[in-house]
Amino acid sequence: MNTSFLLFALLNPLFALLAAPLYMALIRKVKAYAQGRKGPRLFQVYYDLKKLMQKEAVYSPTSSWIMRFTPYLNLSTLLVCSLFVPLVFVPEPAGGLGNIIVFLYLLALERFFTALGGLDAGSAFGGMGSSRSMSLAAVIEPTMVVAFAALAFVLKSLNLHHMFALTAGTVLPISPTLVLVSISLFIILIVETGRLPVDNPATHLELTMINEAMILEQTGKNLVLLELAHALKQFLLMGILINTILPVGLSTEIDAGKIAVSALLFLLKAGLLAIIIGLFESALAKMRLFRLPAFYVMAFFFSALTILIEVFA
Repeated sequence: MNTSFLLFALLNPLFALLAAPLYMALIRKVKAYAQGRKGPRLFQVYYDLKKLMQKEAVYSPTSSWIMRFTPYLNLSTLLVCSLFVPLVFVPEPAGGLGNIIVFLYLLALERFFTALGGLDAGSAFGGMGSSRSMSLAAVIEPTMVVAFAALAFVLKSLNLHHMFALTAGTVLPISPTLVLVSISLFIILIVETGRLPVDNPATHLELTMINEAMILEQTGKNLVLLELAHALKQFLLMGILINTILPVGLSTEIDAGKIAVSALLFLLKAGLLAIIIGLFESALAKMRLFRLPAFYVMAFFFSALTILIEVFA
């Protein structure tokens, strides 16, 4: 493993872990303004996590080791995922890290254990959320595979590090078809992070809960770990979308000044994307469960169209 990757392995997960909750808060803030409210402070989310960390974890008497293990596994999995998505700079390749097939398997592992944790609590809400999540996963996971295949097809690599090394330094997407892939990646971001119109992260209503239902029985530091894992997942998917459609500023060199500028630019681009997500959510209502596959089909369509254009153009 080279020096470049060792520095990346230190900086990238730390940067993602510290910044990820801020964008959850920014999306809430934008939605609050769109609804005519002021909303909580941007940094309130950090105070909430600190407060939760000081509370004792309480477990259902019917739960097993799965409920205790899931929060640690989820956060660990997402931290490993953060080694696959360059945010502050693109390192030299090392050990096959960056492979999108492994990245998708890791996301599937996190989803699987979240659903298991929801079932393990033995509550009706947890079971309902896990059932809904797995039903929707049967549709969105093939769509994700096609979307990332389209991305790999356009950028001629299965490795995210190689892909972003190719796009780094350009202001606009290096191929017009990346715009089509970006639409698919945006839909995947909305679906995978449980945002409107797929799920409503701000509600505890039985009819609308999916992700919230699965973690409803988690408390204290376990809930903090799950919330951080969820924020990290959103931040990494935002990173893939940003580096695909607007890679300007991403550094490929180990230079303190360039890395600092790259990190600052990424924060600004992520802020812009968070504002777009907040406005997108504010403009839509929660879709009925059986209509959601039609939303996913849009992502599948644009990805399949990209592959067809790349093959026959």
